[in-house]
Parts: sequence; C-alpha cells; structure tokens
Amino acid sequence: QVQLVESGGGLVQAGGSLNLSCAASGRTFNNYAMGWFRQAPGKEREFVTAISRSGVSTYSADSVKGRFTISRDSAKNTVYLQMYRTTPEDTAVYYCALSLRNAMGSGLRDASGYDFWGQGTQVTVSS
Repeated sequence: QVQLVESGGGLVQAGGSLNLSCAASGRTFNNYAMGWFRQAPGKEREFVTAISRSGVSTYSADSVKGRFTISRDSAKNTVYLQMYRTTPEDTAVYYCALSLRNAMGSGLRDASGYDFWGQGTQVTVSS
C-alpha cells in the first residue's frame, strides 16, 4: 500500500509563491511517476503537472506552464510543486498522486492513470 501526504498549502497573495510537498511511503518511490492535480469548488479535478518515473520528463497543463515546477527527491521520497506568480484562479485543493501503470507520457495527464492519492492540501490565492 502507498501513503501520500501533502503539505505546504496555505494563503498567498496574488503574484506570490508557494511550495507544496508530497511525501510518499509504502513502495519504492523511484519506480513510479508522480503527479499533481487540483480541484476548485464546484469544478472537476484537473491535471496540473506530472513527472516521469526517471524524473527526466515533466508535463504541465497550459494554465501553469512557466509558473509551476514539479521536481522529485528520491532520497527523501518526496515530490515538490513550486508555484510562482500565483493568481486567484490557482485557488483549489491540491492533490498528489502516484501511478503504478504509467512511467511517462500522456497517460500522466489523466486522473484515471493514477492509483494512489493523497488527502489534499488547500491553496488559497487572494487578489
């Protein structure tokens, strides 16, 4: 079984930065791709960004390209989401996820491609 625990959420002013972390336990972290998704009130969960099993490839939604960066630290079994130049539209609960089936590629953009999810962390961007 896999446990994913997000942290780092909070309140930030528009234009500010925030760093989220997701600590993984229960499986060999290096063997799996990871992703971040978000869900705003009244909206469906949407893809934010993902990183391949190797860490070489990353994938991002157009809405966050150039503003958000995903990275992973295998020694710490942790994946990070660095958020820059935030806007009120970034307000949502952010979830990290682990994929057993997809090491890389377009499958990482779809929530159905993931097998384990964290509990989420709230990010609120004030205008």
